[in-house]
Amino acid sequence: MTFTVTAPDGLTITVPNGPVSIGSGVPGGQISGQLGPVTVSDQRAALTATWIATVVAATGGFTTGGGTPAETIPNTDVLYWSGAATATTGTGTFVPGQANAAAAQSIDTPRTAFSKTSGSGDNSATWDPTIVINVPASAVAGVYTGTVNHSVA
Repeated sequence: MTFTVTAPDGLTITVPNGPVSIGSGVPGGQISGQLGPVTVSDQRAALTATWIATVVAATGGFTTGGGTPAETIPNTDVLYWSGAATATTGTGTFVPGQANAAAAQSIDTPRTAFSKTSGSGDNSATWDPTIVINVPASAVAGVYTGTVNHSVA
């Protein structure tokens, strides 16, 4: 007799529907707010079920108006910290990319948002990352928009 165990859904990541407003601030100040829950779901039923979720801001920074230099906040001024998981399922070790505000990293290049470093079988992790914007003193007033991308592999 034989039988097969299948893995129907694979490895996925879900993020909040945008746009997400994180607040307001003044030139030379700081704006900070939570992005909303990000969840990795691993339904691969793997013997070694590890993964790394990454975060990066889209090229071009965060802009308002015509996107001139005074209307752009560069990605180097956009920081991210994941904090601890708000929920996990399955076995293994779940590791935040940045455990607290002191560990926040700019997301001008891809950064580890969260990872699972050991364990097997189906699992999931959810976290509610904080975005911190260091508003340049030269920034003009306006509603700034940009994109934060999450991926998992």
